Amino acid sequence: MSQPNPNISDTQPIIRQLDDSAINRIAAGEVVERPASAVKELVENAVDAGAKRITIEYADGGKTLIRVTDDGCGIAPDDLPLALSRHATSKIDGSDLLNIHTFGFRGEALPSLGAVGRLTITSRAAGHEGAEITVNGGHTGAVKPAALNGGTVVTLRDLFYATPARLKFLRTDRAEAQAIGDVIKRLAMADPFVSFTLRDVSGGGEGRNVFRVGAEQGDLFDALHGRLAQVLGREFADNALQIDAEREGLHLTGFAALPTYSRGSAVAQYLFVNGRPVRDKLLVGALRGAYFDFLSRDRHPAAALFLDCDPTLVDVNVHPAKSEVRFRDPGLARGLIVSALRHALANAGHRASTTVAGATLGAMTPEPTGARVYQMDRPSLGARTAAFEAQAPGFAETAGVWGRVETPAEEVVQTADEDFPLGTARGQVHENYIIAQTANGMVIVDQHAAHERLVYEKLKNQMAANGVAAQALLIPEIVELSAGDCERLLDLSVEMYRFGLGIEAFGGSAIAVRETPAILGEVNARALLLDILDELADQNDSNLLQAKIEAILSRIACHGSIRSGRRMRGEEMNALLREMEATPHSGQCNHGRPTYVELKLADIERLFGRT
Repeated sequence: MSQPNPNISDTQPIIRQLDDSAINRIAAGEVVERPASAVKELVENAVDAGAKRITIEYADGGKTLIRVTDDGCGIAPDDLPLALSRHATSKIDGSDLLNIHTFGFRGEALPSLGAVGRLTITSRAAGHEGAEITVNGGHTGAVKPAALNGGTVVTLRDLFYATPARLKFLRTDRAEAQAIGDVIKRLAMADPFVSFTLRDVSGGGEGRNVFRVGAEQGDLFDALHGRLAQVLGREFADNALQIDAEREGLHLTGFAALPTYSRGSAVAQYLFVNGRPVRDKLLVGALRGAYFDFLSRDRHPAAALFLDCDPTLVDVNVHPAKSEVRFRDPGLARGLIVSALRHALANAGHRASTTVAGATLGAMTPEPTGARVYQMDRPSLGARTAAFEAQAPGFAETAGVWGRVETPAEEVVQTADEDFPLGTARGQVHENYIIAQTANGMVIVDQHAAHERLVYEKLKNQMAANGVAAQALLIPEIVELSAGDCERLLDLSVEMYRFGLGIEAFGGSAIAVRETPAILGEVNARALLLDILDELADQNDSNLLQAKIEAILSRIACHGSIRSGRRMRGEEMNALLREMEATPHSGQCNHGRPTYVELKLADIERLFGRT
C-alpha cells in the first residue's frame, strides 16, 4: 500500500448523520442490484397483496421502464405516503422477526426504488377511490386522485438516474432482459395458481409477450406439474419424479428429473423455501449429494424442489436480497432432501429419460423423399411370425457378424404377449447390443453398461450390509491442520469411520489417522483430509470418501461385468432384462448415461412413412 491510512484523512474524522435520501440510495445498493432485482421486489409485493393476475412490462432491459400491474388488495390513499417511508410495512408488526409468512417484511423496496429512479404508484383499495403518488430521486410528491378499477400499478422509469455511476455496471439490454425473465419464471413456479404475463415494450406500443402462463387448476401437484411443464418444458415434466416427503416439521415437495435427463451446468436447479426462491449452498449441496452416485462430475441434476416448514425453523433475514436462508437444524434439511430424492430415484427402477429415445429417433430420421405413393397395412402377429420362420434360415450366413435368438414359432407367439417392461430378447447385434420386443415397441440394451450397473448395485448393497473394511496403519499418520479444520473433521469422525477412515485428535491442532479404507490401497492421508475440508467449505458437507470408495466399486463392477464382444444366449439376455427390471437405478450406467433405449412402435412406423 502506498498510503499508510488510505481511508482516513489527515484531520480528525467527524461522525455525521446521513440524510434520508442518502440512506435510501445506500439501501438501494443492497436491495436493487439490477433491473431484475427491482422486478423481483415489485412482483413479490403483488403476490403478498393476494394478486391472481400479474403483468410485468419493461423497456430496454428494464433500464428505462418497469411497470407491474396486479389485481391485489390495493393501497388506501392515506397509506400511500407511508408506503414510501423506510421500514414501513403491512406484513409484520415487528414483534417477531422469525414468524414471517410473506415475501417482503423490511419495508425497504419502495423507498429504495424511489431514491434511485422515478417511481409512480397508482392504487385502489376496496371501499376507496383510486389515488396516485410519485417520487423522483427521493423527493416525494403529493397524493393525487387517479382512475383505476382496482389493484395496483407500480411504474419505475429511468432506474439509477439519480446514481448514474450504477448505470455503468449494468449489462446489455438483452442480458438484463434475460435476468428479468429468469426472476419471473422462478416466481411463477412458486405460485402455480397465479397467472403471469411478461411483456417487452421497448420502442413503444403494446410490445410483445416474452413469457405468459395462466393460472393452473386442480390440486397442488397437478398444478405444479402443469406450471413446470410450461416454464421448464414438457420434456422436464415427462422425465421428472414426484417428490413428497416429511420429517420433523419439514415438508419437501416438487419434481426431480431422472439422472439420464441431466444438464451440463446447474441452470435447471430451482430451490424454494416457504415459497421463496433461494440460492442456498446447503440446499444445492444436498441436491448434488443425492445424485452424486448417478452422475459424473461434469453433469448436473435438474429439479424444482419446495421446502416448507414453520417460519420459526428458518431465518430468511440473513441476506439483503433474501436469496439465502439459515435453518435452525441444517442437517435435518439436508438429510430430508438427500433421502427423499434417493427414495424417489430408487422407486423409478429401470426407468430412463424419454429424451434418449427422441435423440435416437432424430438420428434415424431418413432423408426426405417424394410423396408416398401407397400405404401398407401393419401385418398381424401371425403374419409376422410366419415371416420370421421363413426368413430365419436365410440369416444363418450372417452369424459371424451378429447373433440371433433361436426361438420356436409357438414360443414367439407366447412371449410376445407377455407384458415385461423391457420385453423379450429377440437378438444380439454387434455382440454388444440386445434387441428386445415389448408389447408396443422395441428396446435396445447396451449389455456391458447394463450389467456393470447391476454388479455395481450388488457391490454397494454388500458394502452397506457388511461395512467397509479398514486397514490399520502400523504407524499413525499425523496431519497438522488449523484448529478450525480439526474441529470440522472431528465432527465428521463417526461418519468417516463408517467408510473405514479412523481419525482422532492428537493434541493441539493435529489429527491422527489410524485407519484407512482397505479398498483404496495406499492412501495419502493428508491429501485426502484436505480434499474433504475443501468439499466441506464448498458444500457444507462431504461425500468425497464415499465417492472414492464407490469409484473403486465402479471399476470392480466394470471389470466384472459382461464384456462388449461376448455372444449371449437367449436365456442369458432375458435373464439380464429381468434383473434390470428388478434393480433400482438400472436405467443408467455408473456415469449417468442410459443403459437402454426404448422405441415405440408408432415412432418406428413413422420413420418408414406408415402413418
